[in-house]
Amino acid sequence: MAKTKAIMLGWMMANSDDVPMDSRYMDYAEHERTYVGFLWAAKWGTIVVAVILLLLAFFLV
Repeated sequence: MAKTKAIMLGWMMANSDDVPMDSRYMDYAEHERTYVGFLWAAKWGTIVVAVILLLLAFFLV
């Protein structure tokens, strides 16, 4: 019984309409800023990891 209740609760949460998915409510400028920030962090994070790996390979091998 508890498993069925948990499954139903998950289904209800997934189908909740608390936030309307309408373009009038979307803040596209904020979305763009967040996406650009994510790309910046991913790029520089990758570069930092690559530099660390190169330094490890140079000094430890």
